[in-house]
Amino acid sequence: MNKTININLGGFFFHIDEIAYQKLQRYLESISRSLSDDPQGKNEIIADIEARISELLSEKITDSRQVVNEADIDNIIAIMGQPEDYADTEEVYNDASYSYKRNNTTGKKLFRDGDDKFLGGVASGIAHYFNIDVIWIRLGLLALFFSAGFGVLLYIILWILLPEAKTTAEKLQMEGEPVNIDNIEKKIREEFNNVSENVTAFASKASEKLKDGANEISEKMNQTFSGKTKKNNGLQDFINTIAKIMLVFFKVVGKLIGAILIFIAAAVILSLIIGGFSMGSLEWLGVASSFTHYPPFMHDPILPRWLLTLCIFLLIGIPFLILFILGLRILSSNVRKMNKPTSLTLLGIWIVCLFALIFTGIDFGTSHSNYGDTSERTELNLFPKDTLTLKMVNDDNIYFRHNLIQTSETEEVEIDGITMTYASNIKVDVRKSTTNKNYFIVQKESKGKSKSQAKENANEINYNFEIIENTIILDAYFLSEYKNFWKDEEINIIFYVSKDITIFFDNSIKNFLNDVENETDIYDKEMVNHHFIMTNKTLKCTDCVDELEGNEKESI
Repeated sequence: MNKTININLGGFFFHIDEIAYQKLQRYLESISRSLSDDPQGKNEIIADIEARISELLSEKITDSRQVVNEADIDNIIAIMGQPEDYADTEEVYNDASYSYKRNNTTGKKLFRDGDDKFLGGVASGIAHYFNIDVIWIRLGLLALFFSAGFGVLLYIILWILLPEAKTTAEKLQMEGEPVNIDNIEKKIREEFNNVSENVTAFASKASEKLKDGANEISEKMNQTFSGKTKKNNGLQDFINTIAKIMLVFFKVVGKLIGAILIFIAAAVILSLIIGGFSMGSLEWLGVASSFTHYPPFMHDPILPRWLLTLCIFLLIGIPFLILFILGLRILSSNVRKMNKPTSLTLLGIWIVCLFALIFTGIDFGTSHSNYGDTSERTELNLFPKDTLTLKMVNDDNIYFRHNLIQTSETEEVEIDGITMTYASNIKVDVRKSTTNKNYFIVQKESKGKSKSQAKENANEINYNFEIIENTIILDAYFLSEYKNFWKDEEINIIFYVSKDITIFFDNSIKNFLNDVENETDIYDKEMVNHHFIMTNKTLKCTDCVDELEGNEKESI
């Protein structure tokens, strides 16, 4: 039974038994001693080695309760190699129980090369993976871009999916080199040497070409501290120039987009504020509304109208408020983004408003789901050879109309302080009576949540007419409750007359006649100001000779 120890290796937590811990500690101490003659980069080398050991152990330890044993450490040492394999040390690591050979197996992986990148380092990473010059990969991506634009999409996808090689171990894996102590130390020393060489070269060139100015110095400093050597060639210079031009262009376009977002968002929010007051969003305070037509679902809603107006304002306004702040941030980096509590609060309010409007819309839809009608029959005291005159009149005190017309549009009127719906969707027809009795039917139609509710709404329609001897004066309008503004209500008036009864259509009724049948198929509007007698089948005009002769001459 062995004691276990908790260790933090390369930023990861492991349980390790005592024997394995001692072996790992001796191994790391031996590596540290092997680097004592040249302390340059010693700490970074040790840190990279520990990170690599931690990575290998993480692949083996799948359960956080699993303990690292001696065999696991032996396997790690076999992969990483021993210090004596690559350096002469005063006191090497030597365990009598084990002898190792350096593991030279390579496992090349695909990464993005952050040290040699034009945009994201994708092309350089692919070049390392296939062991070809990066220029050919970049030329291939450019060819794909100019041929079908596919290169840009492919590059963006790879940029998102491929991780960047940041640690020394990842850079060795990208280049296909074994990740062992030898290569880790060699890689880090090369990076330090590159930095020293670049610093020396930069100082020499800066002293010789001081007159070239701060731009060149800045560029060299960037190369020095990025730890890479930049190849100067015509294509690279061309690409760099194009990249700078595109960068400036995108910055200008970005600022323009920010200004457009601010303008559009501000215009929409201001319009919402003005529209909110116009729609009577403050009716609960007694503020008068100047807006005459509300959206259909806001007529007789379950929720208060001012609350629905506020929900519409917030539902549209919150996204545009976010766009407004986004535009400000694009134009100025000093503008802070909204904190998390504010963002979540606005999201919650937006969702509540959305559900409120959905609920109201569903309620409005169900209120139009069923059709219902009522009919009222009125007997007419007529005898053969009598003439029945039909007229239409409007009450200009309720709603003024210059011309009497039949339309499905509705208007909002106020009668004795009560808001009501004014409509003129009235249709008039004349048919042959099958019972030899003279009468007419006023049929009222409406909609509701159920058939009974629709029938009740139809019954509540207020429509009047007047009979003066043989003249019937019909109202050219009807009134209904305001809640029925969008119920598509209408009235059908059908006259049933017996044989030898004459009908005279006054000019006021011409726009309300609905496909009245007659022997000579005279159009409805042409039937006014004429007398029609009911025959055995249908109406026949008795004073349309001139019109009929004119039609016959035209046909000839």
